[in-house]
Amino acid sequence: YIGRIDHQVKIRGFRIELGEIEARLVQQAAVREAFVLAQDGDNGQQLVAYIVPSETTAAVEAQATLRESIKAALKEHLPDYMVPAYLLFLEALPLTPNGKLDRKALPKVDAQQLQQVYVAPQSELEQQVAAIWADVLKLDRVGLSDNFFELGGHSLLVAQVVTRVKQQFGVDIPIKSLFGAESLSAFVEKVQALRETTSSLQDELAKSLEALKRLSPDDLEKIIS
Repeated sequence: YIGRIDHQVKIRGFRIELGEIEARLVQQAAVREAFVLAQDGDNGQQLVAYIVPSETTAAVEAQATLRESIKAALKEHLPDYMVPAYLLFLEALPLTPNGKLDRKALPKVDAQQLQQVYVAPQSELEQQVAAIWADVLKLDRVGLSDNFFELGGHSLLVAQVVTRVKQQFGVDIPIKSLFGAESLSAFVEKVQALRETTSSLQDELAKSLEALKRLSPDDLEKIIS
């Protein structure tokens, strides 16, 4: 597949061999067939993998688990920009009367359908962070169980989320925090922990400044000297 111009795409500045991704997919025991293409979406071009599983997985929960394991295996061999944003499971790849893949018959991606069973954000912080995710991902809503990358998130969108969190909550959360978060709920916990740490440091600083204000000029002179 290497070198096939019709199998190369360029997304966010990276040249990608779609065949290499397909080869990594079919190496997995859970995958019988796979086809990868780049589709235009609300957040620009994104990689979509159409997969025929080795075993039928109709249940939403089972599909979510399989999707997660397939992505994890891909990340062991491919850079993040080559891991498809979406994995869609099919009973069979659609074919034309001539036996070739019928691209026009492939279903379009609907990020809403890939969401976990919706668990509504409860706390004010959960609701605020969920609103940021939904806005960045261009979705109507995001639940506590949803995974940012399962919904089409990628590195550029991660940067947007981190920037928004910093602006809204005044915390410098590392980019890796979102990459390592399995769900919105897990990410909110990291934001909350950082807010508490930042608040604690600010309190300590305020107490120290207040103590300095109460010192006499002689005491200050002794400290400085």
